[in-house]
Amino acid sequence: MQLALALSSLLFLTQDVDILIQGGQLIDGSGGAARAADVGIKGDRITFVGNAKSAGVRAARTVNAAGLVVSPGFIDPHAHVFEDLSDTRRKANENYLRQGVTTVVAGNDGAGPFNVGTAIEKWKTSGIGTNAVLLVGYGSVRREVMGMSAKAPTAEQLDRMRALVKRAMDEGAFGFSTGLFYTPQNYGTTEEVIELAKVAAKQGGIYDSHMRDESSYSIGLMGAIRETIRIGKEANIHVHISHIKALGTDVWGQSKDAIALVRRARAEGVRITADQYPYSASGSSLHASLLPPLAQEGGQARLVERLHDAAQRAEIVKEVEKNMKRRGGENSFLLLSPRDASIKNKRLGDVAKIWNVSAVEAALRIIENGGSGVASFNMSEDDIETFMKEDWVMTCSDGSFGHPRKYGTFPRKIRRYVYERKVLPLEAAIQRSSSLTADTFGIRDRGRVAVGKFADVIVFDPKTIADESTYEEPEKLSAGMRWVFVNGKAAIEDGKYAGTLAGTALKREAAATR
Repeated sequence: MQLALALSSLLFLTQDVDILIQGGQLIDGSGGAARAADVGIKGDRITFVGNAKSAGVRAARTVNAAGLVVSPGFIDPHAHVFEDLSDTRRKANENYLRQGVTTVVAGNDGAGPFNVGTAIEKWKTSGIGTNAVLLVGYGSVRREVMGMSAKAPTAEQLDRMRALVKRAMDEGAFGFSTGLFYTPQNYGTTEEVIELAKVAAKQGGIYDSHMRDESSYSIGLMGAIRETIRIGKEANIHVHISHIKALGTDVWGQSKDAIALVRRARAEGVRITADQYPYSASGSSLHASLLPPLAQEGGQARLVERLHDAAQRAEIVKEVEKNMKRRGGENSFLLLSPRDASIKNKRLGDVAKIWNVSAVEAALRIIENGGSGVASFNMSEDDIETFMKEDWVMTCSDGSFGHPRKYGTFPRKIRRYVYERKVLPLEAAIQRSSSLTADTFGIRDRGRVAVGKFADVIVFDPKTIADESTYEEPEKLSAGMRWVFVNGKAAIEDGKYAGTLAGTALKREAAATR
């Protein structure tokens, strides 16, 4: 009788899985301590976590994770990959897979499309390498209705913008993004933004913002945080600060004051979080970094006209001089994508010397010729680490071409800030790269290694995980990822890219809660 009960119990416990990740140290994304545990995957879900041998788990395939770390796939809340995923040459998103990223949020900085449904269907049809979430962008919406006008919208124009945001939310957008530092978005008032954020709030969406100022350009870093908090309160929406930073020497050291302001708002019930990339150089453009907003009204053609008018050019030069100083001077700008290939990857100051002109004149020549993306070295390490320690600050790449963060962010954070500088324990770094992001954006059943969750699981070598990309060689793939599973399928297999397009375009669920 006892033997029959034992056999019955064994049969009950035994389960079959497609893949068993065995012998690794599991950090499950909850923030809890690492532990020895095996992980079983069946189909696109995690079906087992524990001791596979004692539970009698049988696997079609076993992955030996001895000496390795097993964790949830990372979720990047700010990845400029909309064009990448829509391009047959880049849709695999290998540079993110090599970082351990299995889900990306696209459409940040107000650049997200308002035709969200079309984008989602295209991704589903063509296949993508990572999961993807879309935000609807204020910049796209405002340009569609008002072009590059700096005027306030009429009641009819505001209604049209509301309708575009609502349609995007109905089609599956996870929220509404703004880039209030950029034209034409910086022409919009706080009140205008609140009205559009209310539309996203009604459907459980998030408000994600590159704030109006991260420096001292207009309302200042603290003023921009206050504006973001106001939007959260009046629109009754979870607000999320993109790539929080203290940009430029004018505001270095303000990280502590910024944190105090956010903490106070959180204590008062405002739902507010932030993300951050672990680099001291931001990524932007010469246009955005140096030009006054009104000089750009009407677009590039009108800008060139103003630059050819002596009086207007003189006023623009004054503002460019101020902004260049604010950003740390002429040698703080590394040119990433000028039309003139001979000056690519050169500092602006060096170009000025080559051309035998002032740095301001060199910048305006480049801008007249279409501009350039730049890496702008303008942050202090103390501020970076101070923000990083906050439990409401998650990891993002803000990945832009020519900047190493598009290829190295997540491994860099682990190598530099966990292992070398010991700013965070590994468990916290992983939690702020996975479950915190999933919970913040309402991405269901991802971000944790637990039974029932989607099988977005990574296995990495703690000894070799590292970023390889540099400002000189920004497209070098990261090292250390041994296995990356996306929806239960291996995308990185024993350290090699498997060519799998296992990602899916995710839609916001109406019942998602914050």
